[in-house]
Amino acid sequence: MTQSILLITGTSSGIGLASAVAAARAGFTVVATMRDLNRADALRAAADSAGVSLDFQPLDVTDPASVAACFAHVESTYGRLDALLNNAGAGHLGTIELESVEDVRGVMEVNFFGVVAVTKAALPLLRASGGRILTVTSVGGVVGQPFNEAYCAAKFAVEGFMESLTPVAATVGVHVSVIEPGAVTTEFVANVGGRRSVEGTPYDGALRAYLERTAAAFDPAAAQTPDGVADVIVEVLTSENPPARVQTSEAAQRFAGVKLADLDGAHVQAVTRHWVTGA
Repeated sequence: MTQSILLITGTSSGIGLASAVAAARAGFTVVATMRDLNRADALRAAADSAGVSLDFQPLDVTDPASVAACFAHVESTYGRLDALLNNAGAGHLGTIELESVEDVRGVMEVNFFGVVAVTKAALPLLRASGGRILTVTSVGGVVGQPFNEAYCAAKFAVEGFMESLTPVAATVGVHVSVIEPGAVTTEFVANVGGRRSVEGTPYDGALRAYLERTAAAFDPAAAQTPDGVADVIVEVLTSENPPARVQTSEAAQRFAGVKLADLDGAHVQAVTRHWVTGA
C-alpha cells in the first residue's frame, strides 16, 4: 500500500517538529521543511529517537522560488501529495503607534501570505489526490489579544482565507481544516519580536501586565505540549470526516468559545481588558 505523502512547513521546532515525527510514526511519508536546514538538528534527533525517517527539504514560505523548488521536488520524487500542514509562522509583540507599517507587513508576509503561497502551490497536487489542507492558526485567529495586533491580524486573515476556501476546495475533493492551539510550551514565545519597541513608552505598564499574565498562561504546568497538539493534528489527518475547525485543548475550546458566542464583542473585551490593567 502506498504511503500518504505529507508536506509540513516550519518543522525546526515546536508544533512542526512534533507533528513531523508523530505523522511519520502514524505511517505518513513526511516532507519536513524549514527555512534553514542548518536548524534541522533537533528534528533529526527526534526522528532518530522515534525510529522514523523524514525527507528534509528547504522551504522559505516568503520566497516564491523556494516554494516552487520544494513542490517541484515533491512532484518529481513522489508524483503526488496527499496532505499539507501549514505550520510555519512567527510571533510579534507591539502596538501600532510605536512601530512601522512595514513591521506589520513583515508579520503578514510570513503568517498570512506564506500560507497563501504554499496553499496555492499545493492545490493542484491535492486536487489530483483528493487530499487535505491543515493550517495551524491560533486562538489568536479567533480572539484579538493585546499587543498582538499584527500577529492576530495575520491569523484572522488566515482563518478568513481558509474558511472561505473550504467550501470551494470541497467541490474539487480537497478537505480544509484549521487547527487552533492555545498556549503551547514551545520556543515560539521566546522568539517573539517587537516587545522592546514598547518598553519605556506610555504603553510600558500595560505591556508589563500583559507579559505577567502571558507568562503564567505559557507556564509548562498550564500550557499544552507540542506533542499534545501533534496528536490532534494526526487525528485530523487520519479522520474520515475531519471538522473544519479544531481547537487542540479544552482551554483553547473555552477561549475560542468566548468569541464564537459573543455577537457584540462585549465578552471578548471583558476578558482581555484585565490583561493590560492587571486588575
